[in-house]
Amino acid sequence: MYLQESTVRVRYGETDRMGYVYYGFYAQYYEVGRVEALRDLGVSYKQMEEEGIMLPVLEMHIKYIRPNYYDDLITIKTYIKEMVSSRLKFEHELFNQKGELVNKAEIVLVCVDRETMKPCKPPVKLVDAIRKYIN
Repeated sequence: MYLQESTVRVRYGETDRMGYVYYGFYAQYYEVGRVEALRDLGVSYKQMEEEGIMLPVLEMHIKYIRPNYYDDLITIKTYIKEMVSSRLKFEHELFNQKGELVNKAEIVLVCVDRETMKPCKPPVKLVDAIRKYIN
């Protein structure tokens, strides 16, 4: 299993009237974690797209445990646990600055050929980077 940690500070515009992070912004926090995890492995989203591979979200399951607030420093733990065929599974845990788990999610991406918009094999560089961390 692969683990990468990133941090993000909650901006005022990401909160709702209650002062909580609006639920829709969590998907953006997960994306920060995924992009940084792949970058840490030496794989660039931008480069994959330039090479004709897109990674749309196929599934997203979220569990909200407690709220985050304006100016909180969030730690995003991103795990890569599985890669099957053209699919790549990420798990995310978000912690507040007290170290409390506030949110978790499981997200499945699928490699898609930009021209045909059909699932395709992941780039060899991605497979090689992840292979040593997953079974």
